[in-house]
Amino acid sequence: MAKKKQVKNKKPSKKYAKYEIKDKKLTRKKTCPKCGPGIFLAEHKNRFYCGSCHYSEMK
Repeated sequence: MAKKKQVKNKKPSKKYAKYEIKDKKLTRKKTCPKCGPGIFLAEHKNRFYCGSCHYSEMK
């Protein structure tokens, strides 16, 4: 008999951390200037990075 694959716990995506509320309006945080408003920039220790087009901004 075949063994079943063990499922690991997944981390939540934390989508709420990519938005903030200012003056009762929902605003997006850093987005990619090349890809447009649909793609967020990943925040690292010393830079912001786009995984789609490999654009990076230094902090």
